Amino acid sequence: MTIALIVFLVLLFTGLPLYVNLGLTSFLYMFLTGANPMTVVQRITQASNSFAMIAAPFFILMGNLMNTGGVTRKMFRFANEIVGNVPGGMGHANVLCSALFAGMSGTAVADAGGLGNIEIEAMREIGYDDDFSCAVTAASSVLGPIIPPSLPMVIMAVTVGASVGRCFVGGVIPGILIAAALCILVAYYAKKRCYPRNAKPTLRTLWLAFKDAFLALLSPVILFAAIYTGIVTTTEAALIAAFYSLIIGVLAYKDLKLRDIPKVMLATCETTGVVLSIVMAANIFGYILTIAQIPQAITAVLTGIQSKFVFLIVINLFLLFVGCFMEGTAAILILGPILVPAMMQMGVSETQACLIMIVNLMIGVITPPVGVVLYVTSNVAKVSANRVIKATVPFLIPLFIVLLIITFVPAVTNFLPNLVYGAP
Repeated sequence: MTIALIVFLVLLFTGLPLYVNLGLTSFLYMFLTGANPMTVVQRITQASNSFAMIAAPFFILMGNLMNTGGVTRKMFRFANEIVGNVPGGMGHANVLCSALFAGMSGTAVADAGGLGNIEIEAMREIGYDDDFSCAVTAASSVLGPIIPPSLPMVIMAVTVGASVGRCFVGGVIPGILIAAALCILVAYYAKKRCYPRNAKPTLRTLWLAFKDAFLALLSPVILFAAIYTGIVTTTEAALIAAFYSLIIGVLAYKDLKLRDIPKVMLATCETTGVVLSIVMAANIFGYILTIAQIPQAITAVLTGIQSKFVFLIVINLFLLFVGCFMEGTAAILILGPILVPAMMQMGVSETQACLIMIVNLMIGVITPPVGVVLYVTSNVAKVSANRVIKATVPFLIPLFIVLLIITFVPAVTNFLPNLVYGAP
């Protein structure tokens, strides 16, 4: 196992796609140990044959349809009308729009790529510094995977056998706290740098912006109502939401043209293919870790820590470190089955354990060297990655504060799931 892990770490820093790395490392271990190669086929089939995983491509499709269909512009205009008149108003609008879009896209990259161009250009036009605009855009994109629906939550729930619905509901309060914390920092910078604010909106402009964005804002309402009334499963709700996005883009807003649909479907297939490849390769990798009893060894070490406070601090530090170097989906698939049971043994609920992992790893999307959102934002804004990284560092502070609240105040993640579904 030592040889396989060394090869994995070496390949990790070569730029080789992660699913290829995981697959090669797993094959190497099985070759060295003489394991049955049919096991590989069985594990791949088992990983891909999941009803809950079917939700993933439909959430991806919904986000792509919203981006292509011009929905993001209408949402940003609405958010800007609501909070644009407070100090640093467009920064607050950036955060609010990310929170609203999170209820549709479910991924940080979709948020940064879809909304980023609109938000940064609008902030640039009225005098906001590029560094600040990029930092707010990157930091607020973290809301995408935390406020439901969330692709990482679906993958996490499938991986550890948790309830997708409970994870979705559990992410609502943490998402609101993150948005509020980011707005506090935006207000501080706005006062310090004397950033402009919009004129106070009239009832007419508010109504027009709301009416324009209404059908888009209705999307998460339909999604959650369908799930939480028990009419459909999460997977079926994802299909409904994707179909609804298609209908409003083509027929209502008419910004989504029929000629755009093949491009949207292709982009969805590409993203889904990458996600599913990682899921399948990580399943094999997780299997060889189990054979080598790595999870059992790590769990024994962690549960040997007597203090729950120290235990959770160690878990957070470890996950923050992992998030700096490993893509979130892969980390969830590899570490979820190890760390979630370990946290549950220390009295942490399954939902809280999942949220602790997800928030930690999503902070990783804005921390170098792997922080993919930093590079997406840099590319969108045509600003150097180094400038974006430097400007984003202060925005990690409110994220860390909320992470500690999620970790040590169980009610933040458990209250709503227990209210909706009852105590587990």
